[in-house]
Amino acid sequence: MSTTHSERLRGLLEPLVSAKGLDLEEIEVSRAGRRRVLRIVVDSDDGVDLDACAELSRTISTTLDETDVMGEDEYQLEVTSPGADRPLTERRHYVRAVGRLAKIQLHEGDDFVARVLAVDEEGLDLEVPGVKGRKPTARRVEFASIAKARVELEFNRKDKKEEEA
Repeated sequence: MSTTHSERLRGLLEPLVSAKGLDLEEIEVSRAGRRRVLRIVVDSDDGVDLDACAELSRTISTTLDETDVMGEDEYQLEVTSPGADRPLTERRHYVRAVGRLAKIQLHEGDDFVARVLAVDEEGLDLEVPGVKGRKPTARRVEFASIAKARVELEFNRKDKKEEEA
């Protein structure tokens, strides 16, 4: 997808997504056989449910039909939320990951897994789990030192409601 096409799509879609209280995370146009696939990834602080994706899909479809931004060729529209394994790249992604484990790779240094405790403008406050019965340790990491980060799936994680009870 050319930069101009991408910018044009973003300019058209961002207000529609924002009007629903969502963040536009990604726009991707790819080929699937003879037709193209327009994949739009949206998210919010409270997550995105299937009904919100369906409603937004209808709104976007109507708007795209009224414009020539996708051209004359057939395309399939997909509106989805990000997967659990998506990279943490924006500050808002880290804010949404507070309380969760994240695998963090630093530009210089080690890779480690830690629980995100707090996020501010400069970086993260983390709790690194203790090894072999040792107590967890606190660690501060600045955004600028993070090369990659991704939420780690926890199958035995307590729900916030369970923790508050």
